[in-house]
Amino acid sequence: MATTRNDNSVLPSSCLPPINSERVSYTEKKSQAMASLSAQSLLCIALTVVICLIGGVDGSLEGGQREFDYFALSLQWPGTICHGTRHCCSSNACCRGANSPTEFTIHGLWPDYNDGTWPSCCAQVQFDVKEISTLLDALEKYWPSLYCGQSSTCYSGRGLFWAHEWGNFAFSLAEKHGTCSFPVFRDEYSYFLTTLNVYFKYNVTKILNEAGYVPSNSERYPLGGIVSAIENSFQATPEVVCSKDAVEEIRLCFYKDFKPRNCLASKTSCPKYVSFPAYVSFGRDESETDAAWTSEDEAL
Repeated sequence: MATTRNDNSVLPSSCLPPINSERVSYTEKKSQAMASLSAQSLLCIALTVVICLIGGVDGSLEGGQREFDYFALSLQWPGTICHGTRHCCSSNACCRGANSPTEFTIHGLWPDYNDGTWPSCCAQVQFDVKEISTLLDALEKYWPSLYCGQSSTCYSGRGLFWAHEWGNFAFSLAEKHGTCSFPVFRDEYSYFLTTLNVYFKYNVTKILNEAGYVPSNSERYPLGGIVSAIENSFQATPEVVCSKDAVEEIRLCFYKDFKPRNCLASKTSCPKYVSFPAYVSFGRDESETDAAWTSEDEAL
């Protein structure tokens, strides 16, 4: 539920005019008033602008969107997505040959509502890759784009896959997510670092491998067994998304303090038996691939 503020709580008490019980002359009063205006009033105006930009005077996010209810960590299976690769480019991790991902990678950490909807583009804050420069190696490995072409962003047209996720959190749904995670996250670095740490803590690839669910282009596994393996380790029910009979994404859900909770999905796109397609290598040195190399602009 969105946090609300009454009129008296919008500005700090220091923004109110000073009360002086002593009798002073008109000149002294005027002097005090001018001094108060030149310092306190300017400060209060600045504070008011910041409050409105971040949360709105009524506690809502930009555009009247209310504060989110929970997080969904969306993990994508590269074996399924890369099987559909038709164009290769420098930003597509499916095209890295032997260095392509072979475990679940991060799609995004998304703030969602309990009614099944989600906020998007909650603040006019442009993505700055320099803010996460120390995380880039980890992001390239564990949070790569598995497509060609630039992703849509909230206010700056198209840009990096991570810019899309920071904008509000939902790549495949053409939404933007990071900025909607206020007040849990207040900057890019915290959002991306925390997402990486949660991903490492709940290693879905390891959980499934230890339960006997390994990549294969011939085996089919019971969906119920996969869900149970994750529930036993995660202590909450995940959401599984499929493309036909192949697992495409697994989503883990969290309260705002990152304690696990059940995801909301009441139905699934998956059949009773599903597959984890093994990775098919794509790369400049792979003569057997049908994927054509293109520039980012050509892939749009």
